[in-house]
Amino acid sequence: MERMTFDLSKTPLRDVNQFLHRSLKAGDDRHIEVQNPDGAHSIAVGLDEPVTVEIHGHAGYYAAGMNKKATVVVHGSVGTGVAENMMSGKVHVKGFASNGAGATAHGGLLVIDGDAGLRCGISLKGGDIVVGGSVGSFSAFMAQAGRMVICGNAGDALGDSLYEAVIYIRGEPKSLGADAQFEPMTDNDYKTVGDLLQQAGMDHDPKSFKRIASARSLYHWNADANQEY
Repeated sequence: MERMTFDLSKTPLRDVNQFLHRSLKAGDDRHIEVQNPDGAHSIAVGLDEPVTVEIHGHAGYYAAGMNKKATVVVHGSVGTGVAENMMSGKVHVKGFASNGAGATAHGGLLVIDGDAGLRCGISLKGGDIVVGGSVGSFSAFMAQAGRMVICGNAGDALGDSLYEAVIYIRGEPKSLGADAQFEPMTDNDYKTVGDLLQQAGMDHDPKSFKRIASARSLYHWNADANQEY
């Protein structure tokens, strides 16, 4: 497999992203290393070929956003919006993630080895997220589809206004959001958690997780509720 290296201390990020967007042929699976990212924003955004991009250091906002097919590994931490609107592929953050990680992701797998900030998985639309640490408040807010595995704890209002997405948490949330509730784990849930943990390279016991899903009381407007749900 062909390997290429870009050093952002010498090569402008625009040139790197233009190469990733314009020079890859269909099915291109080469391995690309990015050195000295120094917190640059929008690294490896909008990839639509099965390349592997390894970022050696910290990345800024929207790293690997809109990812499709590619595997992006960040050997460091990331700013706001990592893997936002991801369609497929895999994004693996070896450090910590700031706010809005995996927001609106339609598919693919986002793995965060450390903690994630506020609103992780907000408006999730079908992707999978595995967080090795804890997540901030309002994570999985209005999550419509997909699955989130949280190996640590969660802040306030976890799963507020959930639709069909399911959350699995090993620790405890500070509070659950509107319409989110704990439900019994099934054999299928244990298998789902085990499979996702394996894909993420984590070895927790699936039986140590709890399931959170929607109570479905917000699915239909109720004029008699007087805004009290």
